[in-house]
Amino acid sequence: MGEKNDNPHVHDYEHVALVFVDMISDFSFKDGDKLFPHTFMAAQKMAQLKAGAKKLNIPTLYVNDNYGRWQSDFPGIVEEMKQSEQGKKIINLLQPDNDDYFILKPQYSAFFMTPLELLLDYLNVKSLIICGVAGNRCIHFTANDAYMRGYKLYIPSDCTASNSQEENDEALHLMAHVLKATIQPSEELDLEAIKFEWRHQER
Repeated sequence: MGEKNDNPHVHDYEHVALVFVDMISDFSFKDGDKLFPHTFMAAQKMAQLKAGAKKLNIPTLYVNDNYGRWQSDFPGIVEEMKQSEQGKKIINLLQPDNDDYFILKPQYSAFFMTPLELLLDYLNVKSLIICGVAGNRCIHFTANDAYMRGYKLYIPSDCTASNSQEENDEALHLMAHVLKATIQPSEELDLEAIKFEWRHQER
């Protein structure tokens, strides 16, 4: 096996992280009403996926739009978004826990002008399970950047949402065929197998 991670602050995560993109929102933007119903269905699946990841000590990372406010803090954004009925419904399903990580981003990609790559390196991550909105924008941009950095990608088809199912399906098709992402539904993901998939390569 490879060298043991001696950092006392990092568990033995076995190289995988769960990444939630732009799920903390009040949906007050253009087409927010179109996006919300699809997002709410995805959030229910994401909550189940997160519960399974927690049992295996797989870390959850929330990467969220900073809404143009560079001085905002993530807990403050969570509380603010709870003030909207739609935002509260999502947050009730996906309330960040104290041991989750969070990063604020200024643009579509979770990697652009953020410390995400540094955090993933710190956690010894090689595979990403990417979920969130919108599938044909922020998820696609994030997946592109992750692929170029050599991460193995899992993008559960029922854990992403766009303004329409057709737009989401098209984005998933592209990410599967161009970025080699696994897009099977979350219930079909074997989290334990993904958690340990790199182990045999380090023997």
